[in-house]
Amino acid sequence: MYNIEHIQYVKAAADKIFDALTTKTGLAEIWTEKLVVKPEVGFINEFDFNDNYNTRFKVLAMSRPNRIRWECVDSDQEWIGTFLSFDIEQRQKHTAVVLKHSNWRELTEFYRYCNYNWAWFLYSLKLYCETGEGVPFQRRHF
Repeated sequence: MYNIEHIQYVKAAADKIFDALTTKTGLAEIWTEKLVVKPEVGFINEFDFNDNYNTRFKVLAMSRPNRIRWECVDSDQEWIGTFLSFDIEQRQKHTAVVLKHSNWRELTEFYRYCNYNWAWFLYSLKLYCETGEGVPFQRRHF
């Protein structure tokens, strides 16, 4: 199995980052403006990237303000059965956010593309938490 792992340092409180990663307001600013989400264990969050299907993640765990864990239950075939986690650690001058997208079955071109895009996601999170404006999918220039 293969994993994608990234870390981002954000000048914001862990609670603010947790909210950005679990609420409609936050995720619409950092990932995609077309979504249905609820910060509730067991809920299936839906994300739309204009690709004729929704990406769905089941919320497996939330431990405010330090950990979020999702399982992909519907999306591109390569994502189904993968897990996404965010570990959030408050430090003195910033907060560290570790994103892990785990349980990939193969190292493919799509894996590499997603690896790049998860880095963008964390940059958008940083921008949103530090300036109030992120760069969701609909506002990115590819």
